[in-house]
This record gives sequence, C-alpha cells and structure tokens, in this order.
Amino acid sequence: MTSRIDTLPTDQRQPCEVWTRVMGYHRPISQFNRGKQSEHRERRHFTERAATSGS
Repeated sequence: MTSRIDTLPTDQRQPCEVWTRVMGYHRPISQFNRGKQSEHRERRHFTERAATSGS
C-alpha cells in the first residue's frame, strides 16, 4: 500500500504564524530578534506522553 501526499505550489501556500508564551504573555515568533528566534529553534518541546512514561 502506498500513501500519497498532496502539496500545494509555493505561490498558493499560506504562511503560518507561530506564537509562543513569553514571560506570561503570548507573542508571535516573527517579532523576536534573531538571537531569540535561534534560541526558540533550539528549545526542547514538552510532550505529555514523554513526561508520563518515566523516561
């Protein structure tokens, strides 16, 4: 069985704005300076399954 993934051409795609919580308020990552954007890319994100598995 093969799976097929349909993708849109680049000119039809809509950018997705990512927000994160910083110091108690939400802010779009696009407004971060370059250093803060780099720091955000290096973050390890929390997942409940990984936290409850005891690893």
